[in-house]
Amino acid sequence: MPSLTVENYVKAIAQIAARDRADAAVATGELAHALNVSPGTVTGMLKTLSEASLATYTPYEGARLTASGQRLAMKVIRRHRLLELFLVETLKMPWDEVHEEAEHMEHAASERLIDRIDAFLGHPSVDPHGDPIPSADGSLKEPEGIPLARLPRGQQFRVVRVVDQDPAFLRYLSECGLDLHALGELAENRPEAGALVIRLANRSVALGHDAATKVLVAPQAAP
Repeated sequence: MPSLTVENYVKAIAQIAARDRADAAVATGELAHALNVSPGTVTGMLKTLSEASLATYTPYEGARLTASGQRLAMKVIRRHRLLELFLVETLKMPWDEVHEEAEHMEHAASERLIDRIDAFLGHPSVDPHGDPIPSADGSLKEPEGIPLARLPRGQQFRVVRVVDQDPAFLRYLSECGLDLHALGELAENRPEAGALVIRLANRSVALGHDAATKVLVAPQAAP
């Protein structure tokens, strides 16, 4: 069985690669930042992953997952995201609390338990933050969505994903009324001022452009 550390590394490589580009290597500095460890520690672990045929590592370039490494990463990501949704749906935990809990649980949960949770939840496609849940065979379909900051003035939208899962940021979005599936309209978009104004059902809120790039939305046709 892969160790907790191995699972954390392949998951981090897969997530960085999916977020930033299709086929470029993931740099040691990016992994060090994501995992909160030193670059030297990352280099040593990447050599271990290479020896286990889970990744290929090229000094001064970075790491790419092998087919085996990608399959393992998808299993870990599937566990994590299903556990997050289970905590929200069954225990009614807020979306800003479930990430850390799932981090601890994902390494202990068996595939049999995860499959049962998947069936119990009705085979969901996304987790509480809108991140796609890999299927049992490891396939993953990225949901459509564009950054809120890129919408034109007057465009209506539905929130489909939040790519920053920092608890404070998620709590702030909830306070603004921008939870997953929230509906709104972009009232003002002023990149030169670094801010925009969103009109929701019963109020208007201002949001910085940096924050708005982390909220992905699906444009909606006017009723």
